[in-house]
Amino acid sequence: MLAAGAAPTPARGGAGGGDRWAGAAAEAVGSARGIAAPSTPGQVRPRVALEDPGTAAYRGLFAAVGIDGVPLAVGTEGIDPAELAAHGARGAVLTPSHQFPSGIAYSARRRSGLLDWARAADGLLVEDDYDGDFRYDRAPVGALQGLDPGRVVYTGSVSKSLAPGLRLGWMVVPQSLVDEVVERKRTMDLGHPVLDQALFADLIERGDYDRQLRRCQRAYRERRDALVTALAEHFPGTRVTGIAAGLHVIAHLPERYGPRESFLARAERAGVALAPLDAYACGTAPEWHARPGVRLVLGYAHLSPSRIVAAVRQLRHPDR
Repeated sequence: MLAAGAAPTPARGGAGGGDRWAGAAAEAVGSARGIAAPSTPGQVRPRVALEDPGTAAYRGLFAAVGIDGVPLAVGTEGIDPAELAAHGARGAVLTPSHQFPSGIAYSARRRSGLLDWARAADGLLVEDDYDGDFRYDRAPVGALQGLDPGRVVYTGSVSKSLAPGLRLGWMVVPQSLVDEVVERKRTMDLGHPVLDQALFADLIERGDYDRQLRRCQRAYRERRDALVTALAEHFPGTRVTGIAAGLHVIAHLPERYGPRESFLARAERAGVALAPLDAYACGTAPEWHARPGVRLVLGYAHLSPSRIVAAVRQLRHPDR
């Protein structure tokens, strides 16, 4: 689904995930805008900034169309706009409302600075709003795209609210790029199934999609609460961050539960799949990389509360 001026979630403040939809969208936009492979041998390949830590798949997606993905450190406020200029980036893929996986929200200062960079450098920001519909303990964070629709591409999908297997998402692009992006999308895959899109549009128009989002939010909040409670019970002293929104948390376990390698090995033997935070890092952000203790990215969307509690208990007592 492509749009210029409309998006299924107007409450987010857009004028119109991390999932791979944003990467594919960025490929299409990058190619349409001329951020593409060099036309002559020896020419410098264009660069797009990526968050570190972040979604590892993006680098491969950009490399496939001749664009270098450059990891930039995500600090406590987000990516520093000065780093975009220093690395010669032409664009950036961001998760500013709930950064994946750290869980931070970009500060107003960072948001303003990134838009200033885009205007000055004739750059483009791709906003991956992969879980923007799920806020629990805070008001929704306004979409970056709503502040400058001419410099930000807004992407989202139904992967978290309906089913990832639908492969159905949206991209709100600047008006000046609509025709080029539509043509690029056509040459990439001849478009998505029309019937799926028509049915989804009907869900939105009837208000059924809003009701589905509310159902999901209630279920995901219950699962998040079950995870946080179970961690407090079975791993006392654990600090949990990034819980106000989204579908995952960062669990910072005290050093006594480590070392990291031993903990992950015990989890594997117990049949519990885990992803450490540094598995998403490229090494440019020391605050997210190689700290003492065990830091885990724990997703909870696909598990019932009872299974979440059982998994945490199994982690703590793998031999029971």
